[in-house]
Amino acid sequence: MLTLSPLVMTVCAHFLFIRIGPAGEAGRSAEVYFSEQAEAGDPKFVSKVAGTKLWVQTAPGSFQPLEVREGVDRLRAPLPGAENLSVVGSCEYGVLARPKEIPFLLRYYPKAIAGDPDELNRMTPRGEIPLEIMGKVEGDKLRLVLLKQGKPVPGVVFHAVDADLTESEATAGPDGTAVWTPPAPGPYSIYARDSTKQSGEAGGKSYEEIRAFATLALAWPLGSQKADPEAVSLFEQAVAARASWKDFPGFSAKLAGESNGRPYTGTVRFLADGKVDLKVDDPVASPWLKDQFESLAMHRRAEAATGPEDKPILRFADDREDHPLGRLLTFDGGRFASSYRIKGQQIMVVNRRMGPKHLTITVLDNDQNADGKFLPHSYVVHHWDATTGALDRVETVQERWRRVGSWDLPASHTTSTASGGGFSVRSVTLTDHELLKTND
Repeated sequence: MLTLSPLVMTVCAHFLFIRIGPAGEAGRSAEVYFSEQAEAGDPKFVSKVAGTKLWVQTAPGSFQPLEVREGVDRLRAPLPGAENLSVVGSCEYGVLARPKEIPFLLRYYPKAIAGDPDELNRMTPRGEIPLEIMGKVEGDKLRLVLLKQGKPVPGVVFHAVDADLTESEATAGPDGTAVWTPPAPGPYSIYARDSTKQSGEAGGKSYEEIRAFATLALAWPLGSQKADPEAVSLFEQAVAARASWKDFPGFSAKLAGESNGRPYTGTVRFLADGKVDLKVDDPVASPWLKDQFESLAMHRRAEAATGPEDKPILRFADDREDHPLGRLLTFDGGRFASSYRIKGQQIMVVNRRMGPKHLTITVLDNDQNADGKFLPHSYVVHHWDATTGALDRVETVQERWRRVGSWDLPASHTTSTASGGGFSVRSVTLTDHELLKTND
């Protein structure tokens, strides 16, 4: 065994890397890049690696194939909801014939891991993959082994690339292992090469050698972390900036609207405890109205967390501070969404996994009330299939408000839905708002 020693150098070669993303928009996914590290590279190479196959391991020895889709500058595959993941892949790039070099067949075997170190250490290699890097977490170190046909490769050189493209390397000892201590938190992309003198033909081209590269990408340190005070503060500021129904007495209103061309009328009472009493003359519109009004009441009521189950662990999901929709916060526990984006003291994106579906709410714009607090004005809701990543439907929502006393009450609500079944519009307008008295 040899210990990884840092050698500062600049990376210029491209390899195939996998990055396991956080639970964000459209759910969690594995993204494949042909680049210097596990980041988006030159789009012209994507078609060359589009045939990459991926498998995910969520329990030791249990592999599930992933559906890989080609994007503009990357490949993407939706991931299951498991917290501990090992994703491994296989790609035959093709035969290359460079000047003054023998023609060779190029193959890539990318891999990425994410989750709890103890659980990841129990993951097994995929026997069908001829070349795979195994990384075992040992405290603040990572033990690296390159397996070729299931056996450690002695003397192999491991290269570790950080976010700044600074590379360090080490040569494995006679037992095929090297120990690496990550110098700082952050993403790392590791690769190793294996060459075999072997003649053959692929894609109508002859070759005299097979060159294979195995890669391993991870974000260090692995596993869940403690709450980040800065992330907690960012979230609490956004929650405090929302308009809420503090000391809410409830109200009643008349309503009229249209559900896919069907007009209806009725009345509604929003009670102080968040319950909704609805009377409407159309049985088709009634369930939709009930759902919309109960959701509206839940989001406007001012309720503080009362127990440990209501206090999730908040931390930044990545290091990106310049995302157009704001910082991505991830949540563990509690009754909250799996992740949020926050910008300008506003919650701009909400991501949730709801059973077999992923849901993303993206705010287009907010209103500010008389107190300077934010109220939703328009937003878009995307619904995805959690297994396939296919888009199910898109809803565009517009809301308007009326100030009565100290509270902002709903004046209108319109939802436009686009799906494979077509386009539909449902709307409701509330009038004659009256605050409820104590004995109502």
